[in-house]
Formats: sequence, C-alpha cells, structure tokens
Amino acid sequence: MPAVRVGAIAAFAILFAACSSTPRRSSDHARPLPPPGNVADAVPRAEPRSSHGNPPFYDVNGQRFQVLASADNYIERGVASWYGPDFQGHNTSSGERYDMHGMTAAHKTLPIPCYARITNLSNGRSVVVRINDRGPFVGNRIVDLSYSAATRLDIVRTGTAFVELRTVGPGTPITTAATPIIAAVVPLTAPATAIVTPTASTVAAPAQPAAAPTAVPQSTVPEGAEPATTPVALYIQVGAFADEGNAQRLIERLQSAGVPQVFSLASSDSGRMLRRVRIGPISTVEEFDRLAAQLATLGYPEARLAND
Repeated sequence: MPAVRVGAIAAFAILFAACSSTPRRSSDHARPLPPPGNVADAVPRAEPRSSHGNPPFYDVNGQRFQVLASADNYIERGVASWYGPDFQGHNTSSGERYDMHGMTAAHKTLPIPCYARITNLSNGRSVVVRINDRGPFVGNRIVDLSYSAATRLDIVRTGTAFVELRTVGPGTPITTAATPIIAAVVPLTAPATAIVTPTASTVAAPAQPAAAPTAVPQSTVPEGAEPATTPVALYIQVGAFADEGNAQRLIERLQSAGVPQVFSLASSDSGRMLRRVRIGPISTVEEFDRLAAQLATLGYPEARLAND
C-alpha cells in the first residue's frame, strides 16, 4: 500500500488498506466469495475525529488531497468500486481493522469517521455506510465500498457503478438491509432557472435529472423485490463560466477534438448566472472512463459527474 507523506515538517506514513488497485470482482479471487449475510445499515452517531487518517493533506501517486474540515452537506456523484477478501483484517487509515462484512467505505477527502448514504443510480438501492478509510486511488472512483455494502447495492457482480454519495448525521432514519429504500432519480426536463441557448456549435442540451432522490416508505416495496426505477441521466461537467464567450470557446475546442454531445447550460448559482459546459448523457462507466481519459489529455483532469 502507498505510504502517504503528510506535512512539510513531520512526515509519517499512513497505510491505506484499500483502493490502490483495480476494483475487486468475484472473478479476481481464487476462492469463492462468502455470502454477505443480512447486514444492516451503519447507524450514524456522533464520534470524535479520528487521530489517524485526518492530516490536513496527503500525497498519493503524485496527487495531493486536502482532507475536509467537515462532512456536513457533502454531495458527490461518480463511480463506486469495492474491496473485499484481499484486504480483510488489514489496517484501515483510521487504524481499525477492515471488515468486509461491515457497512463501511473509503473516501479520499471526507473526515474520518463520518457517515454517508450511498445510492446506486441505476437501480435505486441505498445503504448507509461509515467512512473509516482512505481511497480509492484509481481513475475517477469516488468511493470504495465494503463487500457487504457493495452486495446490497448490487455492485459486486459488475465491479463498479454510478452512485450518489450524501453525508448523513446522527438521527438519520435507518431501515433493514433486506429492502432498497430510495428510488432512483427520474430524469426531468430542465428546471425553470436553467436556460439553454443553442449556438452554431452547441449541441442541444438533453433533459436534466431532478436534484435529489425521493425517499420511499419501506412498506411500499415488497421484501426481495426490486424498486421501480428509471436510470439517472448523468453528465460530465467540464467547466462553469461567468463569461459566455469562455464557455463557447471550450465547447468549440472539445468538439474539434472529437468529444461528442457537448452543450452549455445557463443556470443561476447563488444569484449569479453561470454557463456550465457539459457532456452527455453518459450511460455506462466504461463510457465515462473513456471520456474522462480523453478530457485529461486535453488538459481537464478534474472533469467529474455533475451533481444535479
């Protein structure tokens, strides 16, 4: 596992028990994976910040990560992976032992420990996990899930999936492990505050998804049944500009490089108008990885899935 250089004066190593290789799948193991069991969601509770795994910043593979001061109101969409038997019993960044049968996860910048609701955007399944580890440090993955969490979200067989991560605090309603509890976000037309202005080189903007998932009472979903869901329309956001000319120049550059489905979306953010340059919709993780790699070569390594 990579050693993490922390600080300019006192350098010390934090061993990361996860996330330095490709996402783990059942076919990657010589022995069959054990059944995950009926593992319940993690229950958010007030905990002190861990003395391990929370440096102001750390470096991995030449990239610097700033650890957030707070987990409050954090929302992120992206690709989730999982880690299992290869790391069972190893130390996590918090100093705790990794338990593949627990409801835990690894994140690069959220403070340790904290809690988050992870929703699989393709099937609506949702779990609450306790983040106690750092990673994943592969590609554009945003969270590495324990085996049990990945099983409940139906990610183990595919290895990766598009997810939404929302931090939660004490008092968050928790349900049993058997039933998916959040319906997937249904794509809707663009909100009234968002106006798309087509130009000669701008592709018409596709429909935008709703801003947040809607909770479904547990009694409305029969145990063992899949919830009725519509896959989320997902988009890569390359940049946001106050100047429309800068957005248009970026669109033209991306289109000249062969990037498909580029458009601009004008929206209001805290009272000011921004023009967001986006690509999509993106339907598969493979497509996302390919476009992210292409954007990185063009000088946009920070392009990520839009959170709305």
